[in-house]
Amino acid sequence: MKEQLYTIPLNDAVDAGDECPFCFIERSVERDLLDFVLGSSASYMEADIRDLTDKAGFCRPHFQKMFYYGNTLGNAWILKTHYQRMIGEMKKEFSGFKPGKSSLMGKLKKNTDSGNSIGMWVREKEKSCYICSQFQDTWQRYLDTFFYLWKQDPDFQEKVKKSKGFCLSHFGCLCEASDTRLNDREKEEFYGCMLPLMEKNMERLADDVSWMVEKFDYRNRDADWKTSKDAIQRGMQKLKGGYPADGPYRPAK
Repeated sequence: MKEQLYTIPLNDAVDAGDECPFCFIERSVERDLLDFVLGSSASYMEADIRDLTDKAGFCRPHFQKMFYYGNTLGNAWILKTHYQRMIGEMKKEFSGFKPGKSSLMGKLKKNTDSGNSIGMWVREKEKSCYICSQFQDTWQRYLDTFFYLWKQDPDFQEKVKKSKGFCLSHFGCLCEASDTRLNDREKEEFYGCMLPLMEKNMERLADDVSWMVEKFDYRNRDADWKTSKDAIQRGMQKLKGGYPADGPYRPAK
């Protein structure tokens, strides 16, 4: 099947031989978004973009990645106008706030679902992130592309069958997405391939980690490491996704 522009990143991710092609894509897309927000294109200087970042803000992990990215002026501009919006919203929340009356049952429950309007406003802000929301839009398109290729391109399907599978996190997303992208017959074929693939590769990672442990036994000090030298980061990735060994992403000089 002839590659289209929108299928190239997914084919490249599978060809990379990574523990999870979707982790590979996720890292690439996130870096592109960091470049867009803070890079040389200076999108933070554009009023329409800053209006979006002012409204959405950023989650804690992405604030940290933005800090390590290294654009001091860009981060300062983003924070300056975001603070202006946040303070305006905060004053509005504070002006209409009245603390609820305490009750014995409320004290006994000691949960966070108290109906406190300020607490709810803060939690909503914590869930909001410009980069996360942009990624989610892109992520859904990659899921659509995956199932399109899976159904239409035998070469792609064969590459996936011979791959190292997926991390558990992205495999769960893939399984949920299959409910709306595949019919009953296609699901039978999909799971008939995917479940054995995941079992085999989870066992492969478990064997690598186990051999790494054995290598610390003095009796095995001269034995071959086999494929276990980077078993820790690959093992962590397989369970939760991402790249534990990655350092901070900074733009190329």
